[in-house]
Amino acid sequence: MKPLFASLLLTLATVTGCAAVPADNIPARPTSQYDAVIVNASNGQHITVTELARQLVDTDVVVVGEYHGHHASHLLQSQLQQALYRHNPRQILSMEQFNLDHQKAVDAYLAGKTGETEMLEDANAWENYKGSYRPLVEFARQHRLQVIAANAPADTVRCVGRQGKEYLDTLPEDQRAALPEQAFLDTPEYRDKFIEAISGSHGTEAGELTGRLLNTYQAQLLRDNTMAHRILSALEQNPGHQVLHTTGTFHSEQRLGTVAVLEQRAPELRIAVISPVEWPASETDMPLAEHRHKGDYLYFIQPLPREFRNPEREREAMQARFSQRTTTRCD
Repeated sequence: MKPLFASLLLTLATVTGCAAVPADNIPARPTSQYDAVIVNASNGQHITVTELARQLVDTDVVVVGEYHGHHASHLLQSQLQQALYRHNPRQILSMEQFNLDHQKAVDAYLAGKTGETEMLEDANAWENYKGSYRPLVEFARQHRLQVIAANAPADTVRCVGRQGKEYLDTLPEDQRAALPEQAFLDTPEYRDKFIEAISGSHGTEAGELTGRLLNTYQAQLLRDNTMAHRILSALEQNPGHQVLHTTGTFHSEQRLGTVAVLEQRAPELRIAVISPVEWPASETDMPLAEHRHKGDYLYFIQPLPREFRNPEREREAMQARFSQRTTTRCD
């Protein structure tokens, strides 16, 4: 099952009046779970990874949204990392998949002080690290590039999800200082998208966010704001570098979430958003029109296999995720 929100993504609006894809430039539908058909959303042109990297040469932050665990997402990220490096070796890899309180564990591995299994244990790495993120980290290690553990500490996120944003006031000074001063910046569009995404399984009415659901939204904002804060700090400390940030697509799609925070805090930054779109099995032509608002570039991929066909089992699974049953103590 895709992690929270990746399986719940819904389109907020349909954009019409877009330019047609040239007849001689219509790409074939993805033929395997590894394939990604890349399209420039502004003009509908199908481009290669090499051309994508060339078009991103002057970009400060390249955000590649992903469906967690999708082979095409992770292969594209690895290929783009290498292609961008050829243009600008002053590259920083920023990852949602590591939390900032595990930065020392990531750094120790990059410095050759620990082995991979030690790093995975010390950094509490995601279960799919070896199959999804190992190539990214190994390229960075081999080329002596920084890897930023960009996400908020998991325990802090859980406690905000239980108690709300006021929980940050109870943190020790050093832990609070590691988080952004303004940790809950958002936009009305992102709030609406969040409500729409969770309304199906929670019965939330349009425009309503109260109680536990409000806390859950604030936990989501803490993730977004922390990732933006970590990216900005990396750029401030390393002028002239380019950041490649990997994240679940809900955090960046439609330039919302982390991207919206970056734009609020540093409007001068040049940011490119690359978003995944599932190419429906029933469609032959590229379904660009209704998706082009999701990013500056889109990459079309095959849908993942359906996780559930029983609605009740799916509902129970989603409720279990939202319940956030852990042994974390927040007192």
